[in-house]
Amino acid sequence: MVDEQTPGQLAPQHQLILDSAGEGIFGLDRDGRVTFSNAAASEILGWTLEDVIGHVAHDVHHHSHADGSAYPLSECPIYAALKDGQVHHAADEVFWHVDGSCVPVEYTSTPMFEDGRPCGVVVVFRDISERRKIEQQRQAAYDELARLQAEQQLILDAAGEGIYGLAADGRLTFGNAASAEILGWQVEDILNKKAHDVHHHSHGDGSNYPIEDCPIYAALQDGEVHRVDDEVFWHTNGKPVPVEYTSTPILKDGKPNGAVVVFRDVTERRRIEREREEAYAEIKALKDQLEQERDYLRDEIEVTTSFRDIIGQSPALKRTLAKVEAVAATTANVLILGESGVGKEMIARAIHCESERPDKPLIKVNCASIPKDLFESEFFGHVRGAFTGAHKDRVGRLQLANGGTLFLDEVGEIPLSLQGKLLRALQEQEFERVGDDETTKVDVRVVAATNRNLEDEVAAGRFREDLYYRLSVFPIELAPLRERVEDIVPLATHFLDQLCAESARDPIKLTRQNIVMLKKHGWPGNVRELRNVIERAVILTKGARLRLDLALGDIAASNAVRDESARDTPAFLTEEEFRQREKENLVAALRAADWRVWGPDGAAAMLGIKPSTLSYRMNAFNIEKDAQ
Repeated sequence: MVDEQTPGQLAPQHQLILDSAGEGIFGLDRDGRVTFSNAAASEILGWTLEDVIGHVAHDVHHHSHADGSAYPLSECPIYAALKDGQVHHAADEVFWHVDGSCVPVEYTSTPMFEDGRPCGVVVVFRDISERRKIEQQRQAAYDELARLQAEQQLILDAAGEGIYGLAADGRLTFGNAASAEILGWQVEDILNKKAHDVHHHSHGDGSNYPIEDCPIYAALQDGEVHRVDDEVFWHTNGKPVPVEYTSTPILKDGKPNGAVVVFRDVTERRRIEREREEAYAEIKALKDQLEQERDYLRDEIEVTTSFRDIIGQSPALKRTLAKVEAVAATTANVLILGESGVGKEMIARAIHCESERPDKPLIKVNCASIPKDLFESEFFGHVRGAFTGAHKDRVGRLQLANGGTLFLDEVGEIPLSLQGKLLRALQEQEFERVGDDETTKVDVRVVAATNRNLEDEVAAGRFREDLYYRLSVFPIELAPLRERVEDIVPLATHFLDQLCAESARDPIKLTRQNIVMLKKHGWPGNVRELRNVIERAVILTKGARLRLDLALGDIAASNAVRDESARDTPAFLTEEEFRQREKENLVAALRAADWRVWGPDGAAAMLGIKPSTLSYRMNAFNIEKDAQ
């Protein structure tokens, strides 16, 4: 049982309790007089109990608004509790220390009741100076953080690449303007959400990533930088956006604590790369085509330089050229017939040049020179890897001739087993390259040439009849040189001038004896043989007289100067017979030179002796102009 104590004995215990509190506490009676106060109140405000006990608080305890303006007694929240019996709390007022310094406080004024009416007030207050200081520091830190975040956001938004951040658990922590523009999202809508839930991305082929395989999240797991350049992010409107990106981990204490993803929309770059690749492919195709054309046309250029025009005035040649003029402007296929060396290629050229496609290529194919195994590749082309040795794509000659003329020389040499494929290509004007399924369309006019009798070849089963009729819509037969004697001298003169110019030597003229020899020769090799003989004669000629005799051989040379009776000459001659034969030879040379002794066309040059020697021998044999 507790012993009864008087109020005076209880006061020290109550005061001890009050003084143990960290907050300032003081009490007011119903008149507003201070009835008690604790040690914390004295410490905070600097007063002593003797100075305040029994005094009206508004007189001895100065407090005010936070801005320092004083309270009228009627408006003081401490006294308000005495009036309305309500608890009043204030968090932004100022109590004043007795030394005149202000003390920011928060306090509660709680009424005490007696018989249901306020009989006093207990005021509990706390010095919040330190808290205010911490709050100010915190606010300053928040302000600085906000400023830095704003600056960082400006920096992020200034970047052309999309940038966003991830927390350690994969939640989105920030995003810049470019990311919103590229992906169509609103940054504020995706913050603090799992990126894998709101940010759809996939492989380049559109297949989805499981979250455990996602390279973006991989940086959060292994702390490594992950770079990807062949994926797709998806716009909020459902359209794919090809991107390249880098996911870089944010490390804290050596462990991944987040990631920063920087990505770039490569749509435009992919388009440019695709166009560039297409352009490169086109350039490569054109380059290959030009190389093929260069190889195919190198011989053509050489031939063109050698045969600028078709030379000759014989009736047979005029008839041929009339046919060329008639057929050239049409699209009809032409078959040129004639012996080797008659100039079939020149006729083919003339047809092409007089056609409506002279500015397009004329592609020559020597059918006799193409191996059987490479026939399809040469004509139609092939793709890389189509067969062993096909290391790159090749353009076929049909494609090279597209828009122009295809000249099939020696067409009779095409193997029978391959004639059907050529027929189909010429008939349909389309083909497939070896190893390729894609059909290529062409517009090609065909001119063929042969020295064979194709009708006999068809009859013998060595040439397809349908191909023959496809090629011989308009046949042109070119006569051999022996039937065009009128063309021999103009052609020989043309070759002689040309060869002298090429060998940088003085021009050489044909003599009458040369002309006789040329006309008497049979020319089994036709124009080709004629050019070879003239070239050989130019090489053998040391002076101004063309040594055609040496080029044609002893038989041709002797035939040019001997008559028919000389063929029965005995194997040996007497001195008198020899001198008579020598005199006849001199007379024959003088008559061939129209009795001119001197000059390049003189008899001395024809005989290969000096003019003075010829004059001496003429005197010795008494040879005169009227001599027979």
